[in-house]
Amino acid sequence: MKHCPHRPPCTACPRFGEQGIARAAQEALDQLARQHGLPRVRAVSGATRGFRLRARLAVRGRLGTPKIGLFEADSHRVVTIPECSVQHPLINEVAAVVRRCLVDARVSCYSERAGAGLVRYLQVVVERSSQTAQVVLVANSADAQPLAECLDLVRERLGERLHSLWFNANCEAGNTILGPRFQHWHGPAALAERFGGAAVYYPPGAFGQSNLELAGQLIAHVRERVPQGAQVTEFYAGVGAIGLSLLERTRALTLNEVSPHSLAGLEMGLARLDASERARINVVPGTAGEASAAAPMADVVIADPPRKGLDARLLQQLLARPPERFIYVSCGLDSLLADTAALTAGAGLVLTELCAFNLMPFTGHVESVAVFGPQSISRCAK
Repeated sequence: MKHCPHRPPCTACPRFGEQGIARAAQEALDQLARQHGLPRVRAVSGATRGFRLRARLAVRGRLGTPKIGLFEADSHRVVTIPECSVQHPLINEVAAVVRRCLVDARVSCYSERAGAGLVRYLQVVVERSSQTAQVVLVANSADAQPLAECLDLVRERLGERLHSLWFNANCEAGNTILGPRFQHWHGPAALAERFGGAAVYYPPGAFGQSNLELAGQLIAHVRERVPQGAQVTEFYAGVGAIGLSLLERTRALTLNEVSPHSLAGLEMGLARLDASERARINVVPGTAGEASAAAPMADVVIADPPRKGLDARLLQQLLARPPERFIYVSCGLDSLLADTAALTAGAGLVLTELCAFNLMPFTGHVESVAVFGPQSISRCAK
């Protein structure tokens, strides 16, 4: 696959057609591994077509001629991508249907320059089990009423391909895509997915990976590194994709998350467990720093922070009282390098294993799983 009809001007896949993770990322990870006496880092890759099951697309243009796609680099000019090969085909189909509905309902599109117009973004997430789409229209409106006709057309025209339909209010200037408030228009309250354990639920505002095939492999990789019967604390747990996959292996599980949307999804998952499973799980809302006191109570600590890396208070807690095993799932290479240097600078932890996952093919991004243990253990310990 060497050609994309949308390049240029679309810049979403700067390494389109290249295999594996970016050379610079591989070299940086390999250098980190060498510094800690580890072998060359294995990079796990998967499908390169139709792998993206989650998309946030900009909606701009004139009344009657809306454009749905991605911004050109350093601009608010939208590139339409109707034949995007990395997106699930249903995402492309939903975008085409929504565009037609915007035209037929005579709905305006947002303009940054004027600070006016209605529809700003389209979010589409595909549920694997049903092959249906959770659809969110983000608009410059306090409520869904100005979009009512359009929303009804979307529901009618997508039919059985529609999982659920939502309105999101975003009336603030700036580049934030989703506003704080959702209005449920049709369908179930959340998507359901499984990653080798209990079902996990994604309301439309919850964080989720876009490449679920490879995310599932990453979660399985983490699960294999949690000893049977361990007491586990996970920070930045989201809706529980990693944590709830560990239930059969753990005697107790503490999950920390700050996002109210992700916490809502987590509670949906917990509500569907039997009483004995639910009794072994403790949820600690708030930032990872605020919840950091939960780290010393665990045999295994797992953290999956945002790109900026570990909260400073959590990092200090890990340094002060190192766990028997710390599993760090990183989506930011620079923060992984900085946090690893801090974690291994003292007499507490050593890096024992490092692996990479190519969750976003054709980009410079890499997801990494680093495993740390106390200095008293062998580097070969698992």
